[in-house]
Amino acid sequence: MRRNFIISAVVTAFGVVAIPSPSSALEVHWQTPARWHRTLKKSEPGTLALDADGVEFRSAKFSQRWKYTEIHTFDLSQRELTLLTYQNRHWHEPGERPFRFTLGEAMPPEIAAEFTERVEKPVRNGIPTAKAPTLAEIPAHHRVWSGGSNGILRLKEDGIDYLTENGDDSRTWRWVDIQTIANPNPYEFRITGYREIVEFDLKQPLARAVFEKLWDRLYTVGLNLSPSGDELHKTTLAHQEAHR
Repeated sequence: MRRNFIISAVVTAFGVVAIPSPSSALEVHWQTPARWHRTLKKSEPGTLALDADGVEFRSAKFSQRWKYTEIHTFDLSQRELTLLTYQNRHWHEPGERPFRFTLGEAMPPEIAAEFTERVEKPVRNGIPTAKAPTLAEIPAHHRVWSGGSNGILRLKEDGIDYLTENGDDSRTWRWVDIQTIANPNPYEFRITGYREIVEFDLKQPLARAVFEKLWDRLYTVGLNLSPSGDELHKTTLAHQEAHR
């Protein structure tokens, strides 16, 4: 009888661990080996972890945790993450304190998207979700002073993605990350975000109807209005002309 009780308890314990609750399936839980880079010091190896409440870096000499509300913004690429927190710099240096990490593993797109949503504020997320449905896909060249990159501009209901073949220079913008968009001619497209201005040369023309739908979507998000309606359409067109 005692033996059966012990076996039953072990089975029950493992059952609790193995079966996640419905809420835990929605939580961010991801970690990777990482190195924290410090000015004029050797980088510190450790582990970077994301969970439902925040981001944590653990190492033998340093451990710190940031709640999502304490993160002002972040820059994320395939193997790099810089957190800009509300923490002051040392020795009265101006600005807020950044924490830069090299990631041992690339963050999966779905984790990057969830991370972005939990921080809520405008960020720079360089890991788009490649399979998200689109309104249009246009081959494009990202124009920068050092040469730029080639990829696909993906225009979506919930934002804009730019995907490159090797992932370098890829970007994704939610509408909350964007201040305005411009299409001076069918072969140019510009995104003015809260953290950057990005210009594209389009290899195929952007249909006017698609651009107007994007414009309506961008400006109706903040107004909490439906993108449909003649009056709203006239208003957004007026904004469009004013920003050109």
